[in-house]
Amino acid sequence: MILIIDDDPAIRVSLSLLLRRSGHEVKAVPGPAEAMAAVRAVAPALVLLDMNFSRYTSGEEGLTLLRQIKIFAPAVPVILMTAWGSIDLAVEGMRAGAFDFITKPWDNRRLLDRISVALDMTGRPASGQTGHAFDRGGIVGASAGLRLVLETAERVAPTNAPVLITGESGTGKELVAEAIHRNSRRRDRPFVKVNLGGLPQSLFESEMFGHCKGAFTDALTDRVGRFEAADGGTIFLDEIGELDLTCQVKLLRVLQEQSFEPLGSSTTRRIDVRVICATNADLPRMVAERRFREDLFYRINLVNIELPPLRYRTDDIAPLVTHFIAAAAGANGLAVPAVTSDAIAWLRTLPWPGNIRELRNVVERTLIVSRADRLDVGDFRNASPGMSAAARPSASPAGTLDQLEHDRIAEAMRRHAGNISRVAAELGLSRGALYRRLDKFGFRQ
Repeated sequence: MILIIDDDPAIRVSLSLLLRRSGHEVKAVPGPAEAMAAVRAVAPALVLLDMNFSRYTSGEEGLTLLRQIKIFAPAVPVILMTAWGSIDLAVEGMRAGAFDFITKPWDNRRLLDRISVALDMTGRPASGQTGHAFDRGGIVGASAGLRLVLETAERVAPTNAPVLITGESGTGKELVAEAIHRNSRRRDRPFVKVNLGGLPQSLFESEMFGHCKGAFTDALTDRVGRFEAADGGTIFLDEIGELDLTCQVKLLRVLQEQSFEPLGSSTTRRIDVRVICATNADLPRMVAERRFREDLFYRINLVNIELPPLRYRTDDIAPLVTHFIAAAAGANGLAVPAVTSDAIAWLRTLPWPGNIRELRNVVERTLIVSRADRLDVGDFRNASPGMSAAARPSASPAGTLDQLEHDRIAEAMRRHAGNISRVAAELGLSRGALYRRLDKFGFRQ
């Protein structure tokens, strides 16, 4: 049952007809008093909530009702409906626990997609078959932290939900994005990758939205932009934290409306694109510092997948080394050497600031330089003389307060399978502060 809460009878009728034609059961009510009674009586699977019940309240009634619904039925997804001019109100609603928001007038197809995503994300059980049913592509490993990542990716892949992949540089964010696309309903459509960190502001509109011949001095031919090239498929926006504020506004409009005008054209192009973003930046901190738009953050962060750094998933080092050796040997026409257990144990002690990318480079360099049949600690050291195993502090905390902090972090890490965001939230720490404590106590996952 979908509950519609809107004081406009024409909107209630229109939404009810649309949803019933799509196979949903619907109940529509005009305001807060009837809404809470309906929430208690019918236990809706989803709520569509208008934020403005009076022109004099500026959305306060809607926010109050949202908070009441989340107290009484915290697991029920609430999608807010608001005008574009009230986008700040929608952001406030997201802070209060709303699942998503749409702007009026809405696009029927996109509204039904949002509803489908919300129902899938909150009601679809995990398959428990991630390692077999989910095509992970080039993702290697089986640590607890990686399993959690893949379970989330498997759950979100069949939906159209925007995904934000976070983690340090070199942790494999692009591979996860590709896996989500490969397991989605869009798998036969384009997967378009854009590195926003390497895109100058002056070229942003031309690159992303395309241009017409003559739009500017060097525009000698028409150009199709990245969004149009990704139509029907997925666009992967890497390093989104590097995007300047002016470009953020332009990107937000496209994500919100799924339409744009190429440079030099007055014709609006409509698109159907699933958006996956990635960054190694601390976007919540950037939002607080007004370096990243809060409304854009909520738009791209419907589902967050955080990749743990390699130093916290050392169980994956042995399979990664085996994988990289086989790939490098094949690419260079070399025999595949064995790797000693001492070498693996030594590699597990390293801090890996460059994460999986650094490990791959070290393995490939060692294979090419040593040409040995059996790679030992000395082979890796000789090929990469700057590497040091003395980078982790002792895992034994000193002092009573340190011991208590160590034990509390260890228990939270165990309970949340090493998921940094969940552990940080439980402990009331920022991700950066948690990482510093993990390094201090020498934690390994």
